[in-house]
Amino acid sequence: MKQIFNKILAILMSFVVLFSTMSFTISEHYCGGDLVNTAMFFEADSCEMDMEMDMPSSTEDCNFEKEDCCKDINKIVEGQNELNIQVVNLDFEQQLFIASFIYSYINLFEGLDKNVVPFKNYSPPLIVTDIQVLDQVFLI
Repeated sequence: MKQIFNKILAILMSFVVLFSTMSFTISEHYCGGDLVNTAMFFEADSCEMDMEMDMPSSTEDCNFEKEDCCKDINKIVEGQNELNIQVVNLDFEQQLFIASFIYSYINLFEGLDKNVVPFKNYSPPLIVTDIQVLDQVFLI
């Protein structure tokens, strides 16, 4: 049980280190003020309104431009670049206290797997006569 708990804890700690150092990008596409598409790690797909704006107009007489109603927003979540390893210097008494505390805490929950009965393999003696009557000892 203890080994399984240690393995689970090691896996969880490795995921904590992985996700704290990883950076990623969230891309959002808004059309008309409403969120249309969201994507992580790559560009969000654009809508049909954005494609119509890219098409050239058939009439060149018009000099007015349509206002673009679509916009893309990229949010960058930066990860931690360097891991800071903090070293704590403890004197001998503090090290002794920590070692004895850990040892006693581990042994606190350690018990026998099953109850040990020392007389399990021995049979009781045969009763030939009633010893209480023979010795005239009666409990009142």
